[in-house]
Amino acid sequence: MKLGIFAKTFEGTDPETVLKAVADAGFDSTQYNMACSGLPSMPEAIGKEQARPVAEAARKTGIEIVAVSGTYNMIHPDRAVREAGHRKLAALAERCADLSTGLITLCTGTRDPADQWKEHPDNDTRDAWRDLLEAMAAAVEIAERYNVELGIEPELANVVNSAEKAHRLIAELKSPRVKIVLDPANLFEHATIDEQRTIVSSAIDLLGDRIVMAHAKDRNPDGSFAVAGKGVLDYAHYFGRLGAIGFTGSLITHGLSASEAPGVAGFLRSKLENASAGAAR
Repeated sequence: MKLGIFAKTFEGTDPETVLKAVADAGFDSTQYNMACSGLPSMPEAIGKEQARPVAEAARKTGIEIVAVSGTYNMIHPDRAVREAGHRKLAALAERCADLSTGLITLCTGTRDPADQWKEHPDNDTRDAWRDLLEAMAAAVEIAERYNVELGIEPELANVVNSAEKAHRLIAELKSPRVKIVLDPANLFEHATIDEQRTIVSSAIDLLGDRIVMAHAKDRNPDGSFAVAGKGVLDYAHYFGRLGAIGFTGSLITHGLSASEAPGVAGFLRSKLENASAGAAR
């Protein structure tokens, strides 16, 4: 597995400056965000002259751009907001080749009108699922037009809030463009170690053939998010299960500060090496 980090962890609006910081902190790859190019995360338009410097910076620094963030609220209660998101997704997809990536990460959304990462009781309704299917159909059409893949991430606050729902979405869409970004810390808040391991194992077993990227953050005992290695997540088990399915993609950490990045890189690299050694025995 390659070790990576959200590019937005580091300050700067020049791609080479940001990607050099990624490399200096001990990472090999990144999930890019157009904010690191001085643009909105989801711009209305992206010119080649704005996209190509990202690929050039990746070449110079040796950092692989494994994905670019394309998150917007896919089930926002206002249809106009959803449609604006589709237009921005198309603008991003059009420039993926120039950015040297072929994967866009998405947010399956929430009925909360103000925060796309906030849980809402209507997320589990038939109407929310219908709107997600409609939005994902539009996203798949864009992905096919520009030859990119779409990474969805099961997380408790969104309409796809479990591995089972992610599997259902894949089955209903029937598109090979739809992939999985797996973050085990998004699959539970409070769980015993045995419950946690069962949740993580079940998710990887169910979604393994679609997992293209893994995330790395953590949970505190009170359920709040924590920096990778500072919480309750059993990383040895997580990495062992990824290794068991032959996953060789990027492990991308986030939810940390730039000053914490080198320490997290060391922690994750150590855990990955231990997992590899264990698998070889």
